[in-house]
Amino acid sequence: MNWVKKWKLPVIEAIQYEGHLYIELEDLWIALHNSFNSAQMHEIDIYVLDDIPNKSTKEWNLFSKQELIDAIEKCNNSSALGSNKLTWSHIKIIIRDEDCLSKLTDIANACIDLGYWPSHFKLSTIVIIPKSNKTVYDLPKSYWLIVLLNIIGKLFEKMIGDHLQFYTISNNFIHWSQLGGLKQKSIIDIGVILTHIICLEWIKNLTTSTLAFDIAQFFPSLNHQLLLILNKVGLDQKVSIFFKNYLVGRKTKYIWNDFIFPSFDINIGVGQGSALSPILSAFYLSPVFYSLEKHLKILKIPISMISFVDNGLFVSQSRFILHLNTNIFCSYNVISFILSKYSLIIKYRKTNVFHFTRSHRTYNPPPLNLTLISSPSLLPKETWRYLGFIFDCKLTFRSHLDFYSNKAISTIKCIKLLGNSTRGINPLQKRRLYRCYALSIALYGFQL
Repeated sequence: MNWVKKWKLPVIEAIQYEGHLYIELEDLWIALHNSFNSAQMHEIDIYVLDDIPNKSTKEWNLFSKQELIDAIEKCNNSSALGSNKLTWSHIKIIIRDEDCLSKLTDIANACIDLGYWPSHFKLSTIVIIPKSNKTVYDLPKSYWLIVLLNIIGKLFEKMIGDHLQFYTISNNFIHWSQLGGLKQKSIIDIGVILTHIICLEWIKNLTTSTLAFDIAQFFPSLNHQLLLILNKVGLDQKVSIFFKNYLVGRKTKYIWNDFIFPSFDINIGVGQGSALSPILSAFYLSPVFYSLEKHLKILKIPISMISFVDNGLFVSQSRFILHLNTNIFCSYNVISFILSKYSLIIKYRKTNVFHFTRSHRTYNPPPLNLTLISSPSLLPKETWRYLGFIFDCKLTFRSHLDFYSNKAISTIKCIKLLGNSTRGINPLQKRRLYRCYALSIALYGFQL
């Protein structure tokens, strides 16, 4: 049974960008490219890296055959075709041959030793698909970008990424507040840590306030000049030389339905489809949080930080709401200033403030006034959704349970429609769907 069909993009007359309507197909590509890579024109301060101390250099070990096998075993055979029209299942068949396995391992080691990333690995294809539940689709931000890369290049990137994870953890370069982009860290850790902090401060009769912010177009905005931070991580010199070649000469082409535009040069950002983007983004943000910590100590602002990739969170505790708002306001001002030096901008629309209290009285905290730094005032809501968790000020999680239980029930009802006693999926397949999908929805965040 053919369960899926090609998803056509919605029919629209024109794309709006910077107040102009783009009707011609050639203008459309330019508008989309400039929109998705708007950070190309952002100014940076390359001297911000001067305050970051250099870690001691460690020798880079060669890749082994087992590392290549381990990297590919984790890959899903049903994932999208790469730009070279190969899938992971093809590569798994190829490496069964000992000679092919040896050659691929040798090529991966040669890339690092020679400081060279082949040009065909630098080519990517971006498929544009619409975001769901949008009222209009005439703006570039109404679409997702799916990046397709060369499958062999992705395999080598996975191996390099695993090595970088090991070296990073061993020399303790990543800031302690960063929980994203690293192995053995997850969104659940953020929820558990935040809940623990709140309950711990309630014992001291303190109110906890949080301010969550999101960095706009984070992965496409990483400036390659500031990725020179790799020189300070303590990596082998040949690895730094490799990344200087890895980041230059990259090209991409866009696909809109059946239309394909010739390649654009990409001189900024890291692809979200790349296995190296999580660890490179963690490297990029580490000096931001070291600088933030230094500024907050100088200003004597008592506040905690938590970060998950492009999502940041300030946590402050006090008995007085005025002190909480003051601490959060100052911290937000400092982080906005520091991020601007790294060509990064905060999404004001996704900035939220929330207060946790166990007081039995009606709690109506005042709004957080950010107009002094050209941001709107933030009014706390009754519930706060953060990284999939739905918090309320008393930490009862009633809204969280209602939302995910209803979603799980709806999913189970949909599973029932996929087959009956005569046709469709059989009971065993329904059981697998329930365990893999419905149960994971119902139990999301149960650790909190």
